[in-house]
Amino acid sequence: MSRQSQRMPLIDALKAVAALLVLMNHFSSYGPLAEAARDYFPSVFNWLFEYGRMAVQVFLVIGGFLAARGLSANGQALDASPLPLIWKRYLRLAVPYLAAIGLAIIAAAIADRWMEDDAIPARATFLQWLAHATLLHGLLGFDALSAGVWYIAIDFQLFALMALLLWSGRVRIVAPALVLAVATASLFWFNRDARWDNWAIYFFGSYGLGAAAWWASDRKQMSAWLGVMLTISIAALIIDFRLRIALALAVALLLGFGRRTGLLERWPNVRPLAFLGQISYSVFLVHFPVLLLANTLYAQTDYDSSLSTLVCLGLSLAASLAAATLFYRWIESPEASRRITGACDGLFANTLTLARKVPLIGTL
Repeated sequence: MSRQSQRMPLIDALKAVAALLVLMNHFSSYGPLAEAARDYFPSVFNWLFEYGRMAVQVFLVIGGFLAARGLSANGQALDASPLPLIWKRYLRLAVPYLAAIGLAIIAAAIADRWMEDDAIPARATFLQWLAHATLLHGLLGFDALSAGVWYIAIDFQLFALMALLLWSGRVRIVAPALVLAVATASLFWFNRDARWDNWAIYFFGSYGLGAAAWWASDRKQMSAWLGVMLTISIAALIIDFRLRIALALAVALLLGFGRRTGLLERWPNVRPLAFLGQISYSVFLVHFPVLLLANTLYAQTDYDSSLSTLVCLGLSLAASLAAATLFYRWIESPEASRRITGACDGLFANTLTLARKVPLIGTL
């Protein structure tokens, strides 16, 4: 089966819309261009500033849905050690992520030379870069080098936690029950305390809803899983209503019924949405360097009108999508990722071979 035929148009469409909302949230949050946009169009850009970030819930639910599909399609436990799967997930995230961090550092250095703004990250230190490379920057308290990089660390934590839970449950029913139990704890306790927002447990409620949506979409288990998922979510919302959790529940139900009815693989058949969904991770990664450079150029101009602000925003968004397209082709795509990791493996092997040929000081 071709890779194209394995894609799910509904998920691509949701990722496309969510990526655009996150992008617009950041373009309405950082720099003089965002300030001008909110001054000229307060209702639209204040809404994007306030609510655009909730689109992250879409990615959380989809992440849990796809993790359940890949790790426990029939609700079974993981038999083998989850460590190779976790390492594979790290490489999948880290190869494009580290490349994007490099672009963000370069863009910040350029912007810092020509503009003064709080959106510009401070000059990166080696320890700060190392914390980002190991996805520990949030836990260790380092300032982010790019907007939204907290999510990559959380995504990795969530996948690792999911894999460990499924591995811990050796019986078919126990494995998904552990996932549901931790998701319930997240919804009722951890997600209500912002002090946990650097840890996977804070977001695992939404991630677990995505996993439950996959298991609920199975014909044999739909009634039971759907009933449990709705009961837990509605009870959590009654105790403490959170719009982000209501959105996560809506997306989970859409995915579950989409798979059950077959719409997941058939609708919507819109090629631009499918393409944007495919490159959504690249959009997420590279739009901030573009944002910094766009704000730098805008700060150097004398344009001061609603029309010029809209034009600059439109060009900046188009540049972000163009950069994401190139980034996906050369860095993020499976072919490019395999090429990069293969080159790194070859470089490591050659370095190790060379090191073995160099005589030790003690033997001279």
